[in-house]
Amino acid sequence: MDFTSRQLRAFLLAADFGSFTRAADRLLLTPSAVSVLIRELEVQLGFRLFNRTTRHVALTPDGQELRAVATRSLEELDAAMSGIAAARATGQSLSIGAPPVIAADVLPQAIREFQDQRPGSRVQVFDADLTTIRERVEAAKLDMGLGIYSRAPGVSSRPFFRFTLMVIQSEHRLPHTGASTTWAALKRETLIALPAASPLQRVIDTHLARAGVVSRSGFVLNSLETQIAMVGAGHGAAVIPSLGLPACRKRGIVVQRLTNPAVTVDYHLIQQRGKKLGPAAEDFAAFLQRYIARWAGAAGILSAT
Repeated sequence: MDFTSRQLRAFLLAADFGSFTRAADRLLLTPSAVSVLIRELEVQLGFRLFNRTTRHVALTPDGQELRAVATRSLEELDAAMSGIAAARATGQSLSIGAPPVIAADVLPQAIREFQDQRPGSRVQVFDADLTTIRERVEAAKLDMGLGIYSRAPGVSSRPFFRFTLMVIQSEHRLPHTGASTTWAALKRETLIALPAASPLQRVIDTHLARAGVVSRSGFVLNSLETQIAMVGAGHGAAVIPSLGLPACRKRGIVVQRLTNPAVTVDYHLIQQRGKKLGPAAEDFAAFLQRYIARWAGAAGILSAT
């Protein structure tokens, strides 16, 4: 059943006052409009809520039972809306867009730690592809976004963190020995890639070509998270930024740094051009940089921006 808060408010006010007219005055509606709202609610429920006379309305037993439930529901709704409004008024609310691998394997714990330090803050996460995130930031539907971005007219960007490229493969295959390997060594691998138009894949393809690597082609996928899952299942190897390390650890994937040369990839924070981030958003951005530096620096995979 699809009730509206307007129907429930009309019902509760009519029950409180014993009058559709007085309920209508409170809602700034006509008595006939209140009558229509309650009649619609009764039709949806399949039973009468009021016994009506020309001078008075009184709740039926079914109406009495619904009254208690409706009162609790609207109190919870009003409390939630008040909390959200208060958070926004005090700059405690923020929204961030990120690709799935960041949204799933970096942000959850970071948000938890941030909220432990800043009780009452609200962080909303939107996981999507880079284009969708940028469009939502431009339209002010997100406070900020993370990803590999070039310049775009509707957003401003700033370097946020820099990761090295690494090669990953399943532990069920015979892994290379050592913590690092070269681009040239990938000639023997079946590589699972992103689409050729992806900014990240363009960087990878450039360095594969410079190393003279013509690899056996594997899956072409749209997200790093799916790449990692396919590698974990033994479908091939992949070159990914080292931000994927947490996801790889969960899947028992062998990780090696790529050398000759070591290649870095810059991730940017974007926001709507001409608009300042709120205090909570600025605080979270600074916290997230420190959070990433802590685990990535300890693993030796973070390069200085």
